[in-house]
Amino acid sequence: MICIQNASDVEESFFAGRDFGASIDTVRNVLDDVRKNGDAALHHYASQFDLSSPASLEVPESELKAAAERLEKNNPELYKSLCYSRDLAVRFAKKQRESFDDFEVELEKGIFTGQKTIPVERAGVYVPAGRFPLVSTVVMTVAPAVAAGVKEIILCTPPRVHPSEKEIASQKGQGLLGKAFTGGKPYADENIMAAAYLCGVTKVFAAGGSQAIGAMAFGTESIPRVDVIVGPGNKFVAEAKKQVYGTVGIDMVAGPTEVFIIADSSADPEWVAADLLAQAEHDVVAQPVLATPDRSFAEKVAAEIERQLESLATKETASKSIANCGRIIITKDLDEAALLANKKAPEHLELALAEGKERDRIAGLVHNYGSLFIGHGAAEVFGDYAAGLNHTLPTSGSARFTGGLSVRVFLKTVTTLRTDLSQEGAKASATASGFLGDAEGLCGHARAARLRLGEHI
Repeated sequence: MICIQNASDVEESFFAGRDFGASIDTVRNVLDDVRKNGDAALHHYASQFDLSSPASLEVPESELKAAAERLEKNNPELYKSLCYSRDLAVRFAKKQRESFDDFEVELEKGIFTGQKTIPVERAGVYVPAGRFPLVSTVVMTVAPAVAAGVKEIILCTPPRVHPSEKEIASQKGQGLLGKAFTGGKPYADENIMAAAYLCGVTKVFAAGGSQAIGAMAFGTESIPRVDVIVGPGNKFVAEAKKQVYGTVGIDMVAGPTEVFIIADSSADPEWVAADLLAQAEHDVVAQPVLATPDRSFAEKVAAEIERQLESLATKETASKSIANCGRIIITKDLDEAALLANKKAPEHLELALAEGKERDRIAGLVHNYGSLFIGHGAAEVFGDYAAGLNHTLPTSGSARFTGGLSVRVFLKTVTTLRTDLSQEGAKASATASGFLGDAEGLCGHARAARLRLGEHI
């Protein structure tokens, strides 16, 4: 049963970032190995941790195309849904791209300053393929890179046994975690390969875990070095991204998923419970939270959670998340709920409130969130899959200072300067630069400025 508590009883630790165990040393060793030994290290770790350690790493484009064709034939509804999600995500990201203007402005007479927005040349995408391979993550990570104009997009995902070799692997007792099938053809999850082809990925590599992050950061014989790495993963992947930041750019270091719902009696308890369970089924440490000033409504939602759990295929995971990390907070009013949400800075924030001035007011009060879902119809799951928004979002309070994955992650904003030294503004800039160079003891700076004024050595 989900915990119901008063706002005054919420412990301070609820608002702190959540740490789920150190993996720093382990990941550092993996990254060092990949930097030194390249592909050999990738094969070594694949044989230890994956289902397969293929002889080569790049999945041929023909396999990607074939996977997309099989998907269209065997599961046309999923195929159409993927294309719909991709199209919306690209359209939204292109609209974001339009907000980054190039310009040049004359700040003072003779001083022309400008800005250019340039895409990175090569982006690396990581897509997990554990218990439930995240096919939607392909869309969410690749679409903004495409919209940004990135020339080359490579994707790494854990290797799988090629269908033509499954019988051989079975005969050898291989193709299992800890007993990888070695030396076979490079292959990956079917739906991930299909989505990669549909979204325009340049190359796909059958490599997973923190070692794949290292490969994209440093480059190996097979996997080229990238400029930016994006995508989710387990704690080892997250730690690897943290450690390679600076060598490459990253989107963020994400933790377990979370949702914070602000609701009143106008909300449907069945819908709210379903939204909480949709988060809970991700992970036993996912955090589903409801804040409401209506205790009767809170009790209805709690009862509805228990009812829905009984028919949920992911009950084992979701029930642990609800029991260990979930809670319903009773607030004195909606304003207090908004204050708690701002302090928590959740990944997803839902306003399960009826349309009107009160909802608009609360929407204006909240400002710390990865994505905001406004109104009863705006289910968070739409943002996960097919509403144009990106589902790669900040967690553990990091929404206080950053937003989610967007086209801007793949863009560099650089500046330009052009001068006309015959104009007074440019002369003033040179004069000021000379005095500032003197003040800092940088006589070479001062000289370079004054030469532009005709003051020779």
